[in-house]
Amino acid sequence: MRQYQTRSYGGYSKYKNNRVSTPYGEFDSGKEYNRFLVLYSKERSGKIKDLQRQVSFELVPAQKGPTRSERAVRYVADFVYVQDGKTVVEDVKGYKTPEYVIKRKLMLSVHGIEIKEV
Repeated sequence: MRQYQTRSYGGYSKYKNNRVSTPYGEFDSGKEYNRFLVLYSKERSGKIKDLQRQVSFELVPAQKGPTRSERAVRYVADFVYVQDGKTVVEDVKGYKTPEYVIKRKLMLSVHGIEIKEV
């Protein structure tokens, strides 16, 4: 029995995921919500700490050129937490888009952070 409600916004989403509304807030997919429940349980038992959702990292700063400005490029991690004294950045993936692969490489290059994919 599901403990959340799926939300549809007129037809199918691009990658066939359904946003879910839960007592803990909105999640992009049921898979992401289920991962949150696992991590939340680990945090409550003391195995991890400082669990955060939807943490934004700047990959390329905003730029201003002679004719136009460019917005900053950002990566938003699904979860960030501390395990054994190390910060872990985690992303729940059903499908790896080309944009995500580039951002994953930029995270490693710019911040020295390797993303854990679930």
